[in-house]
Amino acid sequence: MFSECRRYIKEGDSVSQFDSICEVQSDKASVTITSRYDGIIRKLHYNLDEIACVGKPLVDIEIDASKGVAPEEDVVETPPMSHEEHTHQEIKGHKTLATPAVRRLAMENNIKLSEVVGTGKDNRILKEDILNYLAKQTGAILPPSPKAEIIPPLPKSETLPAAPKDKARKIPVPVSRPIVFSGKDKTEPVTGFHKAMVKTMSAALKIPHFGYCDEIDLTQLVQLREELKPLAQIRGVKLSFMPFFIKAASLGLLQYPILNASLDESCQNVTYKASHNVGVAMDTEQGLIVPNVKNVQVLSVFEIASELNRLQSLGSAGQLGTNDLTGGTFTLSNIGTIGGTYTKPVILPPEVAIGALGKIQVLPRFNGKGEVFKAQIMNVSWSADHRIIDGATMARFSNLWKSYLENPASMLLDLK
Repeated sequence: MFSECRRYIKEGDSVSQFDSICEVQSDKASVTITSRYDGIIRKLHYNLDEIACVGKPLVDIEIDASKGVAPEEDVVETPPMSHEEHTHQEIKGHKTLATPAVRRLAMENNIKLSEVVGTGKDNRILKEDILNYLAKQTGAILPPSPKAEIIPPLPKSETLPAAPKDKARKIPVPVSRPIVFSGKDKTEPVTGFHKAMVKTMSAALKIPHFGYCDEIDLTQLVQLREELKPLAQIRGVKLSFMPFFIKAASLGLLQYPILNASLDESCQNVTYKASHNVGVAMDTEQGLIVPNVKNVQVLSVFEIASELNRLQSLGSAGQLGTNDLTGGTFTLSNIGTIGGTYTKPVILPPEVAIGALGKIQVLPRFNGKGEVFKAQIMNVSWSADHRIIDGATMARFSNLWKSYLENPASMLLDLK
């Protein structure tokens, strides 16, 4: 494995614990590596934007003997090698799991991690564990962990007015970039997320894709979202249509679990995934990335919206972790935010289905009485692995998903 390295320090610089040393971008995630020691940078093993081998030294740090570390100790910072990015600190023969932020909090309060009981996965020490330990030592009473406050709906007379919308058609403005003509071709290596895309799409070519398209009338959902947006905003969450699309997909996957499965390489076994980890394709400066919302089957629409806000914020900053980018079981791509109606999405192995959502358009449609009315129409394009999913199954799933979105109140009957 290889990683692209971008550093924040140079030889001769002094660093302290938790100072940022470099940013390492692999084909799955971008991780900032911090210093574990106080000392002086003596050697950089890679130049800026060079490809670093995972497990090999990045930087040599000369330790200040006055800090309590033996001067003869060979101190080398290396990129993370394990699947998880969290820091593993060795204490008395066993590993204490904690993130750099938690270790910093413990250090600032002179707390030994070996004395703290972790409540996270695999006994990982969380920020709350440090705060609770500190409260017991000082006798302080800590406020409960912040949770989204449940705020009752406003009376219709007090409903926040919707912001006026510009009815004029939006004209796309080209991104202004200075054009420099050098007269020479340029060759550069495929790295980071682009390298991951080459690998994933090459594997996707082995999958026989089956396509299915339909249109969805989102008129009722558009009205519902407009009513809920102010409430979500009060809770500090931006509510888009995507949380509704994701939740409706999860409800559909409960009825058609074959779409939330994977097929082994020998095509002999199908694994039905218990969790609905729904991936959401995002267009970022680093390229196309697909983080996923974990365990959608047990989340509310608001909780999905909150998690999407977190993923979008980290994605824009290039700070998504490996856990956010792996483990997906089903994917939705909202290409409509850029433009277009129908598309042909490519399945992300080892998943077996993906949906692409077009832009929402105001179009004329006929009601049951033959009268023309204004409808909010969105097109959806599905791709499924035709080795294990037949057309009828894909169509039935799409019809169920469509019914939830066209009649959003019906989702209440199946929400858990």
